[in-house]
Amino acid sequence: MMLAVFTTLSLALLAEYFGARWLAVSAMLLCLALSIGLFLFEIYSPEYGFHMPWLQVQLDAAPQLIPHGFRL
Repeated sequence: MMLAVFTTLSLALLAEYFGARWLAVSAMLLCLALSIGLFLFEIYSPEYGFHMPWLQVQLDAAPQLIPHGFRL
């Protein structure tokens, strides 16, 4: 899959160099779509769904800034 991303990116660069701007833009859009697909494929887990184990964000108990019973 990464080979397909690299190939479309290389095709876009070569097309721009040789003047075929419409082909370069099309190849860049295809490269972007393939990259997004590859990213989603890499982070999908049948057990957890879409899950990134290297990025764990959980809300811990927030400390109370104003003590209970305090009145303004």
